[in-house]
Amino acid sequence: MFLIIVLSIYLLLNFYVIRRGWQATWGMGPIRSLILTLFLIMVLSYPIGLSLERSCQCIAAEVLVRIGAFYVALIIYLFLIVLLSDIIRLGNHFLHFFPASISEDPQRAAHFTFFGVLGIAALIVIGGQINALHPRVRTFNLKIDKQAGNLKSLKIIMASDIHLGSITRDSRLEEIVKRINRLNPDLVLLPGDTVDVYIPQREASKMVSTLQKIHAPYGVFAVTGNHEYYGGVQKNIEYLSQGNVTVLQDRAVQVADAFFIIGRKDLTALRFGEERKSLREILENIDSRSPLILLDHQPFHLEEAEQCGIDLQLSGHTHAGQLFPLNLINKKIYEQYWGYWKKGNTQYYISCGVGTWGPPVRTGSIPEIIQIKLTFK
Repeated sequence: MFLIIVLSIYLLLNFYVIRRGWQATWGMGPIRSLILTLFLIMVLSYPIGLSLERSCQCIAAEVLVRIGAFYVALIIYLFLIVLLSDIIRLGNHFLHFFPASISEDPQRAAHFTFFGVLGIAALIVIGGQINALHPRVRTFNLKIDKQAGNLKSLKIIMASDIHLGSITRDSRLEEIVKRINRLNPDLVLLPGDTVDVYIPQREASKMVSTLQKIHAPYGVFAVTGNHEYYGGVQKNIEYLSQGNVTVLQDRAVQVADAFFIIGRKDLTALRFGEERKSLREILENIDSRSPLILLDHQPFHLEEAEQCGIDLQLSGHTHAGQLFPLNLINKKIYEQYWGYWKKGNTQYYISCGVGTWGPPVRTGSIPEIIQIKLTFK
């Protein structure tokens, strides 16, 4: 049902934009048909590429997915700009504020508008791609008022929603790992969607090797996100495990006899017929006098962590909207859709992620790597 709704919206956006583009390019001759053909190829590239990915791991599928991913971002901004243009034209119908030159030569005005709209949308997408490639490091100094064995402080690096796959390749992962290592972490946490759907076979060994380059004395821990399930959860967990990443599925581990890391299965596990333990069940035999750090990909039911005495919860999933104006909708869905938050004695950080889903473009948020300098009692 979700896919049907998304595909319907996608087709409606394209129908509206292409229809208005066809009207705006009248009088261009053969160029008009060429423009229409190019648009139809881009419209179909994403769904065809995604279908091919499931049946064959070929370069053609990866190329189509990449072209289609950029086009998804382009069509969103073409739609918004064309809609704004139509609203302005409707206003002119009643108020007549357009200059005479537009009314005297409507064909020229239509051609100018077509290329102007296309140029503005393309610039927005290019700017969003540049933004997506340059994550910032956000640093927080937090305190947990508990003793952690002999440990007085801990530097945690959190990198959520990397989305390794046919768009985010090993070269991108290399850059992220280098940024993480430069921060000299004690502990690295990956709160889900580290893998997008699946890792292309010819990229898998390179990505595994790159994950192994992360340097953290207390290890690298992850939980599954919804996207790990879409591509086959066991296979994706295996990739992460080969990269020396410990994936926690509804279990807790004690680190350095000082603190516990608790990892929950993603909510998507329920849709795939798996059981998902309650947080209280996972914590049943855990000494709550030690600091408790929870990884839970989707930031729903945040009150559970507070009720169970969790000291710090780290989540991702939201991308803080990723593409404007989706970030405005995002704010309405989640109790806390992005950033630091405190409820009772529990501290939360919901990251907008370091990678992207779908279009490798960010216009509604800035990608981030989170550095938490944690001190204990």
